[in-house]
Amino acid sequence: MGSLFDAVVQFFEEDGWNFMEIASGEALKMGVSGNNGEYDCYAIIDEERQIFQFLSSFPVKVPENKRLLIAEFLTRVNYGISMGNFEMDFEDGNIRYKTSIDVEGDRLTPALVDNLVSMNVLMIDYYFPGIMKVIYGGVSPEEAIKAVEEEEEN
Repeated sequence: MGSLFDAVVQFFEEDGWNFMEIASGEALKMGVSGNNGEYDCYAIIDEERQIFQFLSSFPVKVPENKRLLIAEFLTRVNYGISMGNFEMDFEDGNIRYKTSIDVEGDRLTPALVDNLVSMNVLMIDYYFPGIMKVIYGGVSPEEAIKAVEEEEEN
């Protein structure tokens, strides 16, 4: 059984991603362009615990006076999500979306990496407009989520 790091690198190479190693054998960094924004993404590999995480960082830091509203927005969104979650650092206002998998006793396949990465990028990009409406548009978390969902229906 090969290393998780090798499996992750192989997936990104074969899928044509541009990335760089930022922590020897532990992390990769890449940029992703979605329909609504551009995101710095990180593939984090924990060989010892056999965990692979993929993180997408929101391109805007939440101003301190909007953090409680964004926390409400993210909590409301997270409640219905079956794979991954949003999180925000209350100290600096950084938002990220995290997907992860524990493969202890098994192996990390390209399909599993693809599922985690695809869902991650899809979710952060899907909710980008709602987050921006709460931060800059004076829209309530509930209204922003409703607007995102209505846009998807059209």
